[in-house]
Amino acid sequence: MKQDETISAISTAIGAAGIGIIRMSGINSIEIADKIFKAIDGKMLKTITNKGISFGKIFDSEGNIIDEAIVLVMRSPNSYTKEDVVELQCHGSALVLRKVLLRTLDLGARLAERGEFTKRAFLNGRLDLSQAQAVLDVIQAKTDEALKMAENKLNGIVKNEIFKVKHKILDIITHIEAIIDFPEDDIDDVSRENIEQGINDALNEVNKFLKYETKDKILKEGIETVILGKPNVGKSSLLNFLSKNDKAIVTNIPGTTRDLIEEIVNIEGIPLKIIDTAGIHNSSNEIENIGINKSIDCAKKADLILALFDGSRILDAEDEKIFNLIQGNNAMILITKSDLPKMLNVEELQKQFPKLKLISISVKNQNGISELQKSILEMIENFSDELNYIKSARELEILKRVKQNLEQAKETAKLDAEIDLISIDLRYALQALDTLTGESVDEEIINEIFSKFCVGK
Repeated sequence: MKQDETISAISTAIGAAGIGIIRMSGINSIEIADKIFKAIDGKMLKTITNKGISFGKIFDSEGNIIDEAIVLVMRSPNSYTKEDVVELQCHGSALVLRKVLLRTLDLGARLAERGEFTKRAFLNGRLDLSQAQAVLDVIQAKTDEALKMAENKLNGIVKNEIFKVKHKILDIITHIEAIIDFPEDDIDDVSRENIEQGINDALNEVNKFLKYETKDKILKEGIETVILGKPNVGKSSLLNFLSKNDKAIVTNIPGTTRDLIEEIVNIEGIPLKIIDTAGIHNSSNEIENIGINKSIDCAKKADLILALFDGSRILDAEDEKIFNLIQGNNAMILITKSDLPKMLNVEELQKQFPKLKLISISVKNQNGISELQKSILEMIENFSDELNYIKSARELEILKRVKQNLEQAKETAKLDAEIDLISIDLRYALQALDTLTGESVDEEIINEIFSKFCVGK
């Protein structure tokens, strides 16, 4: 990416709308805009002060009007990218936006890459890497709590906390170097205790981050929750009720659901990616068996299983298959159809799984639904730290490395080793934190991060 190039892109979603925006950023953005836009008052955009607005018309190369537009001029360094930025706010017609975009490209702008505006904001020092990633989190937020967390990151709260940890580590290193620079002074127990205490303080802050980031991942992607049970136990009814949408077909005919049906459900700010599965049972139907095998695979990978058992029927061999699937997993047992006469031996089921929560529900009468939602939230709190999200989260990988470096420094301090050996691991921790904020990070990693953005952001 060449910083001296002017980039241009459509920054609003394609489709009929009241307003559509073409955004340009770079040294020639105002000059290019002046060549295609004529203000009603006759003023050139280059004469407009920062954050000035002008109304007029946009023309094609032959002098024909493409559209009326409002133009917003933001001058460097007081813009999103810290470069000269122009936004052409036209009517939201895909044809109009395309024509205006092509005019900017004809006059020397280059089509922006994915996330390139935010990438320039990062490279020009307006955002650190955690804030830049938060921009994408804001766009993709599915719940109020996820949006709030993303906005906190965007506002620099995470950045500030990271710098606090860095300062703690720097204070320890400074203390160690002071001891090394004055070898005539003995290293007393108090100095070493202060160093160990400082490392512990930094570790506590990093552990808070690990917990916070795990919750962040949960809020962004949701808890993968599988509804499991044999046919006609009420799986699809539960999905429809929780999602407030008749997405799954509900009938008395066994095997209606033959494939996985997914829906994002918001429970008090926590998104659950609920998956309705094919009923687990013995079948000679090849298509049904494909669906059943998918259900089994899905259950093995799930973060949470809602295992449904029909309260109006006794347990049978098909229920035994469900037992095997929930054994050793994060699961909750739901006794469905509590509005009907009870035939299932609840005590027997509870003995089978003494550690699992058991709730009787009726989707028809909404009995037990509030208790179910409350129990899901409690379960998320209990097992959120165990979720296997760390491998796919770059920030968590770095924080784990920082934690490992700090723990190694702590062990070195306890071994009564040479004092300068402690600072080696502390400096490794500092380097890792620099890659978290983007102060020291490979270009390949930067490109990968911004490639996940849409064009125009």
